[in-house]
Amino acid sequence: MEYSPPPLFKQGAPARVKMTLFACISIALLLADARMNALKTVRQVVGTVLYPLQMVALLPRDAIYGVGDYFSSLSSLEKQVRELKQQQIASAQALQQAQLYSVENAQLRKLLDARERVPGKSLLAEILYDARDSSSRKIVLDRGIQQGVQLGLPVIDNQGVVGQVTRVFPFTSEVTLLTDKEQAIPIQVLRNGLRSVAYGRGQSGQLELRFIAAQQTDNVQVGDILITSGIDGVYPAGLAVARVTQVENNSNGVFGRVVCQPLSGIQSHSQLLILMSPPELPPRPPEEEPFKPGKRSKKEAKEAAKETPAAAPAAAPGAQPATTAPAAKPAAAPAATPPAAARPGAAPGAANEPQTR
Repeated sequence: MEYSPPPLFKQGAPARVKMTLFACISIALLLADARMNALKTVRQVVGTVLYPLQMVALLPRDAIYGVGDYFSSLSSLEKQVRELKQQQIASAQALQQAQLYSVENAQLRKLLDARERVPGKSLLAEILYDARDSSSRKIVLDRGIQQGVQLGLPVIDNQGVVGQVTRVFPFTSEVTLLTDKEQAIPIQVLRNGLRSVAYGRGQSGQLELRFIAAQQTDNVQVGDILITSGIDGVYPAGLAVARVTQVENNSNGVFGRVVCQPLSGIQSHSQLLILMSPPELPPRPPEEEPFKPGKRSKKEAKEAAKETPAAAPAAAPGAQPATTAPAAKPAAAPAATPPAAARPGAAPGAANEPQTR
């Protein structure tokens, strides 16, 4: 029985012969295409026919590249979004800082204008913080004894009076606001000059005029501006204090009730002015000694001393100095008590009584 190998294992020409043959054919085709362009049409037809197959074969590669591009673009977009958000936050902070500087600049300009209008020396101070005391209304400034701040100095802003320095430390000072319950300030109504005293109302942030007679509340109207009267010797006269917001006239009571809103606003700014020089008060007139019968006052003694040299030349030459003494007595005579004999109804012999006293 003959055995023949399967066609897969049948061998034809040797591999070297086949390689040589196909190489010669390839070289011939290349030369023909390069020299005579004989295969241009064939190449175009083959490329057109194989293009769909080529695109189908490239779909996995394009899908992989597309997925990679998607994730890379997504990460780059997220990075750009984060950077833009950071830039937006930085821009918002810069804008807020610029607005804050603008407000502070405007406030400082107003304080400088107020500083020029207020007589005397003033010191610019900044609010550090509010005093942590629920029962009072106080603030702390960054100026103290080293800068010359003393107790009792008034503190103002560009709109009006803020308060008064009540405690002083080496580098800071404590200011009690006008709205504190323990604060009082003499005021007068700008419209008609009515004087009174404004007291703080504590946490309500308002002022109240007390001890105004019920019949005088008609002289106070809602919207009136209250200014300092200057009679206390602490606050200079003419500084704005508050505006009247409520007037109550109690017909059954003795006093009326007037509520005011302070014009100064420390909630909207952080710089204040401390008035370093207290207001100048007029000199106090000298006290006169009480009058005593039979004793000359200083004024009468001065007038008598002025009149005595003028009366001396009128005396006769050679007259004794004793003759000038009676001329000075009439100046003190009206101030003395009249004798008892000159009074009607006096008993006889009582005319010498004033001489014995």
